[in-house]
Amino acid sequence: MENNIFAILLAAGLSSRMGQPKLLLPWGGTTVLGQVVSTFAAAGMEEIIVVTGGARKQIERLVAELAKDYPVRAVYNPAYARGKMLSSIQAGLAALDSQPRAALIGLGDQPQVREETVRRICTAFVQTKSPLVIPSFQNRRGHPWLAARPLWPKIQALPTSATPRQFLNTYADQVEYVTADESILQDLDTPDDYARQRP
Repeated sequence: MENNIFAILLAAGLSSRMGQPKLLLPWGGTTVLGQVVSTFAAAGMEEIIVVTGGARKQIERLVAELAKDYPVRAVYNPAYARGKMLSSIQAGLAALDSQPRAALIGLGDQPQVREETVRRICTAFVQTKSPLVIPSFQNRRGHPWLAARPLWPKIQALPTSATPRQFLNTYADQVEYVTADESILQDLDTPDDYARQRP
């Protein structure tokens, strides 16, 4: 997009509680991951990086299909099994070139997130120039959240024992919050989650 905000979608999990690769599950006329990519693309993301790990081959095949219609590519996180979410964020940031001013970090298993929410987060960054923009619902932080480029080296320097939550807490005084709906807190971890929320 003109504001040079690119997206990183975290899609490296093992889906252990779902019992099958959850990002490949049907969602409307597409898949769970396909819905997320579609939403981010509709919101104006110029590039979307999907960080893969578990079920790598299947998810990268899906990303290749999605790339026919959307500006999306896959990046593999070799530390996915032990590095958890932070290592995937680090892998995604490392794959970005010098162009983007900020990265919007979303979850591949969050197909409920609305295009309007993504747009509002980006607009808040442009208007306030805050280095961190996070959506909130009833005082609870959710995804996707935005990190401006000056913070990327600090994220990259975090040890493997650190978590994104700890990072956000460290810079809490620099956060711009955007009020959003409950979808920013929802993801799909179990078959019950999927059965309850699928369209």
